[in-house]
Amino acid sequence: MTNRLQIGDVCVPGRVLMAPMTGVTDLPFRLLASRLGAAYVATEMVAARELARARPDVVRRAAVGEGLPLTVIQLVGRDPAAMAEGARMAEAAGADIVDLNFGCPAKEVTGAAAGSALMRTPDLARRIMEAAVGATTRPVTVKMRLGWDDDSRNAAELARSAEAIGVKAVTVHGRTRKQFYTGQADWGAVAEVKAAVAVPVIVNGDIVTADQAREALDRCGADGLMLGRGVYGRPWLAAHLERALIDGVAMEEPGPQARLAIVLEHLRASVAFYGLPLGLRMFRKHLGWYVEQAPWPADPQHRREAKARICRIETPEAVEAAMAELWRSNLARVDNSVVETGSRFVDSAVA
Repeated sequence: MTNRLQIGDVCVPGRVLMAPMTGVTDLPFRLLASRLGAAYVATEMVAARELARARPDVVRRAAVGEGLPLTVIQLVGRDPAAMAEGARMAEAAGADIVDLNFGCPAKEVTGAAAGSALMRTPDLARRIMEAAVGATTRPVTVKMRLGWDDDSRNAAELARSAEAIGVKAVTVHGRTRKQFYTGQADWGAVAEVKAAVAVPVIVNGDIVTADQAREALDRCGADGLMLGRGVYGRPWLAAHLERALIDGVAMEEPGPQARLAIVLEHLRASVAFYGLPLGLRMFRKHLGWYVEQAPWPADPQHRREAKARICRIETPEAVEAAMAELWRSNLARVDNSVVETGSRFVDSAVA
């Protein structure tokens, strides 16, 4: 199997994709993950209607930055006209691919009859796809679930409609909406979608390790896979699993020095993008995940205590110092160029 995906006229240089995740895949995270080797990292979910109104916070979610090899903007909504306008604006903003969200299980989204609620209204879902495909020259893709519940698993049927309309790829999370994130993702069920269409099918759900990646692809025959919550605190994960699929050998996890450098790069990018104090607030969830996912301190209770303490720190300089101190016993030395603090934050926050 080739180590790339062809989605319309876009060649994705890999088969391991990162899902759009609200509050996670903002521009600082996407730039970092891409630098670490991710072939595809989608934006946060963007409300098409609010994007069309140019609401500043929504426009920021769709931000396109220099250095991204591929820009995927995901739209959510239930109004075909608004989704069409969102697709046009996404293309104008520089999107290479426009993704439609038919999979989000959150109550605030499904309560507005959007996200995975659209799997209960396939006629409306088809009108949305037709409107988006007709509004942009960029490839349109769809991310969905297996269905609303076990009594209405209609992913294969909706995928056939998508392909007929002109959608260029389909991602399927191997759960129903009713499951939310409970139980195990049913990778085998995605095989029915793969058998139903000729466009690329991407499997999503519970894929964190190289063994899981290979098993998911084997069980459903998908063309690629998408990572979600597994990338929390591990923005390098896509590149590691990509390597494992190529030669069977996953790269080693970053050591203390490399991991500290990644944390600080992410922190500084967040401050530069949002300014202070918002940049530090936006980074705190990532900071907690970085501490949780590190193998040190060895005692999980000590990690939890460290997370609680460091995530309450009010200045980025103090966060840098605290992270360096936390991992100091695991570092052969602390490179001053890595732990540099001070005026750099003032400069980046003003830029």
